[in-house]
Amino acid sequence: MTNTSKPLAAPAHVSAIAPYQAGKPIEELAREFGLDPAGIVKLASNENPLGMPQSARAAMLAAAESLARYPDPNGFDLKAALAARYEVPMNWITLGNGSNDILEIAALALLEPGTSAVYAQHSFAVYRLATQARGARHIVVPAKDYGHDLNAMFDAIADDTRLLFIANPNNPTGTFVPGELVAAFLERVHAAHGDRVTVVLDEAYNEYLEPQFRFDSTALVRRYPNLIVSRTFSKAYGLAGLRVGFAVAQPTLTDLLNRVRQPFNVNTLAQAAAVAALGDAAYLEQAYTSNKAGKAQLCEAFDRLKLRYVPSYGNFVLVHVGDAPRINLALLKRGVIVRPVAGDGLPEWLRVSIGLPQENARFIDALTAILSE
Repeated sequence: MTNTSKPLAAPAHVSAIAPYQAGKPIEELAREFGLDPAGIVKLASNENPLGMPQSARAAMLAAAESLARYPDPNGFDLKAALAARYEVPMNWITLGNGSNDILEIAALALLEPGTSAVYAQHSFAVYRLATQARGARHIVVPAKDYGHDLNAMFDAIADDTRLLFIANPNNPTGTFVPGELVAAFLERVHAAHGDRVTVVLDEAYNEYLEPQFRFDSTALVRRYPNLIVSRTFSKAYGLAGLRVGFAVAQPTLTDLLNRVRQPFNVNTLAQAAAVAALGDAAYLEQAYTSNKAGKAQLCEAFDRLKLRYVPSYGNFVLVHVGDAPRINLALLKRGVIVRPVAGDGLPEWLRVSIGLPQENARFIDALTAILSE
């Protein structure tokens, strides 16, 4: 019998996507090298090493009683809590399955073939993936000192540009653009292009900023109808496994985002846990304090080892190690998982998430031994 089936037909821009590579799971490394999972240290995915807040755990367990029913599709309680925290109307809030979902929703709502998105070299990989998935054109602006060159990004805006991403702090490099420069950039974009170009200010690591660097991005949303501010509960709030993110934008944009947002995209347990975590100021302060101390611990070790690194404003540090594939493999064999970033155009660097003091020490001891071999 002759096979007359035709090859799978998929859009070329989808077939060209290189899937997102997440950090190696502990269980996978244990299987690969025959290691005890309990002895593995994972510093690869910028997770909060403190674990989830007890307040969120209690709220989640209470919410489990209603799991036979669908989640609140509009997330009323979580939106109400966020609106109160950021002093905006509830219809300025969009919920996402992590802030990754917010980025994808923005791209789905605003990009299509024949349009373009602007983002910086060495910035979050999802900007590239979300743009590619919509068949839109990439405008990648060279980094400046491993961070965003806002002047060059403004100059790169084209007639077909509909979306521009700014990660602040930036992942994977950890750089930060001060609030006054962000505000000046938004003014330039709005004055030159009106509401045609939407700016996504991705603030996934905002809660780790030292007080002198914090600024009110919500005030910028009130001023600029072309701005979406994206945040997450996955980092400082310790809820990475529950996948909760949100966006703040004026109603015209929020309406568009909700037209393409999947229904029930934030589950019942996640909504309850996020409300509790949002109100847990003590946990958030502990996360900030622990991260600051851990960052100093890593940077002091890098200084001692004479390794170059990018000063970080997040919960990770990007360090130059030279032969990154060899060193990464040697770390894995010692039960330490960090993040290679060759896919981000940084083949000689590793991104190291900040862990608990003893986890950081395990990494430092392993790296020191490897470099001395």
